[in-house]
Amino acid sequence: MKWTLSVALLLIPLGKAQTVSSTTAKAEQAHAVNREKNMQAYIALLRADVRQKKTDVMSAVMQLDAEDALKFWPIYRDFEAELKAFYEQVGAGIKTYGSNLDKMDDAMADQLGTKVLNLEQQRNEMKRKYYLRFKTALDPIVAMQFLQVENQIERIIDLQVASELPIVQRSKQ
Repeated sequence: MKWTLSVALLLIPLGKAQTVSSTTAKAEQAHAVNREKNMQAYIALLRADVRQKKTDVMSAVMQLDAEDALKFWPIYRDFEAELKAFYEQVGAGIKTYGSNLDKMDDAMADQLGTKVLNLEQQRNEMKRKYYLRFKTALDPIVAMQFLQVENQIERIIDLQVASELPIVQRSKQ
């Protein structure tokens, strides 16, 4: 972010150069640094080890007997491993978003919007796959319980991330 501001200042034609006060430049620089820190925090949230908390919640809601637990937890661990890889893709998308926020154009907005929709579809396909695995290994009630708890936790994580991301604006360049 610092580099972008420096390059932009160097590209101002000398005859039309505007005086940028040091206070304004420092404020813009601090804003860019804060935004970068926020993006890193969102990515850290996605990578955070919420798996144990999710497992605790899942266990409390599911209340599986020993026989069902032997079938459920291996499938759930597979799901969590696949979900972790999914959230790595989300983190990469957030990085791309953050690094392009100040220079957003129609092409980048379209690319990012399409990426969001593709990720949502990918996540739903993954949940469908595991819903079917749970339904086959156990029964539809257990599969539905899994889906309900997963959807609730997913919404909380999505809301935490989305509520902190700045809304995209058209670039002023």
